[in-house]
Amino acid sequence: MKNKFKILYLFLGLVLLFSACTPEKDSLGPLLSKEELKFSVIPDATDPNMIILKSLTPNASPLWITPLGRSLRMTDTVRIAFPGVYKFVYGVQSAGGFVQADTLILNITTTNMMYVNDPMWTLLSGGPGNEKTWVFDFNAAGVSKFFNGPLGFMGDETVAPWSWFPDYKGNEWLTPLGDYGTMTFSLKGGPYLTVNHLMFPTGTVENGTYFLDVATKKISFTNATPINNGYGDVDYSKGVIYSLTENSMQIAYHNLVKAEYCVLNYTTKEYSDNWVPPVIVPTLDDGFNPTFNTGEILTMLAGDVGQARRWLLDAAGNPVDWVAKGKGWTTSKSGSETWGWNTDWDAAAASSWIQFDRFGGQNYTRNQNGTITTGTFTVDESTNEITLVDNTLILSGVASWMDPTTNVLKIIKGWPTSYNTKGVWFGTSYDAVKDEWLVFHYVVTSK
Repeated sequence: MKNKFKILYLFLGLVLLFSACTPEKDSLGPLLSKEELKFSVIPDATDPNMIILKSLTPNASPLWITPLGRSLRMTDTVRIAFPGVYKFVYGVQSAGGFVQADTLILNITTTNMMYVNDPMWTLLSGGPGNEKTWVFDFNAAGVSKFFNGPLGFMGDETVAPWSWFPDYKGNEWLTPLGDYGTMTFSLKGGPYLTVNHLMFPTGTVENGTYFLDVATKKISFTNATPINNGYGDVDYSKGVIYSLTENSMQIAYHNLVKAEYCVLNYTTKEYSDNWVPPVIVPTLDDGFNPTFNTGEILTMLAGDVGQARRWLLDAAGNPVDWVAKGKGWTTSKSGSETWGWNTDWDAAAASSWIQFDRFGGQNYTRNQNGTITTGTFTVDESTNEITLVDNTLILSGVASWMDPTTNVLKIIKGWPTSYNTKGVWFGTSYDAVKDEWLVFHYVVTSK
């Protein structure tokens, strides 16, 4: 392979040498002078705010630089709503190379509000005669009030489409904590932009203008830079409106060294100032922290006077769980086999049960591997707790860290009228700091 490259380099060298020694018969053509450029920039006869661009230079491709951006068209129209002094630059690419004419200054003295009477202009600025103030959707507390986070990324037109809009939590590198300031888009006499930067750069107030091309959703800024997060490789002088609503806006700014856009998220200051954190209602397990009427716990456990009910550990279903803030995470025995359930539990559950009865009192009988233990129990209806008075555990001696160590059982999940099908979950240990319960699932069986 190296020899092939050497041969190629030698061949190229001979070609260059031959070219240097051979008289030039063909050329790209002469470079046009500025005086040879032919073009016109003329206001429309019926609308002086409509500027007609025409390239009249033969055999040349035009490049226009206008207040609303660049254009490669032979004939184009630029609609400028407000009076002011505007610059136009015309250039062409011909066989001899690129040449550019002197900047043309055009003084527009009239107003045409029809050019900004578009829903996008209204959403951005409030419409003609109004203004609208926007803030970065992020603050010193790390809160984004409308979007999931302060910013995201997307591929530019040169790559396959992709986008990523991460949460700030876990991606703190996105931007530093802080209040970034305000930017006010105005249509009071002109498209004016006032930016009060509290970060990037700190304590700087800029007054400039902006231009919005509704057709392409492109927006550009002059003498003022929108609120940004200070990425050094991003061009904040212009962008593309990625999304725009009454209260939210996303502008995509092109990265100068990567084939991507940095998309910054904004909200109106009014929305931000009046935002109320949503009340997050936690999703709790069915039956969590149940409410029982007087006597319902006793009836559930043992039946009526003169009756008894026998309960088995639900080893074939979902016998054990770890309920955190009212939410468990196992749905079957296999879900707990990786962190607690084992074959010793299978053996213990297969030959064990506990029975509550109301034969002349409140009694229980425990059968564990053929060993019978009896005693009495009490119910505290204020706390949903059952105490095995004689200090006997519900099930014990299992080779596992989950082996219960208390004779006080708290009903963590229960159903006053559905216990025959749903059973009951007894909590046997509690982590108060994390609000987490270790719970065992018992189901009713026949005597």
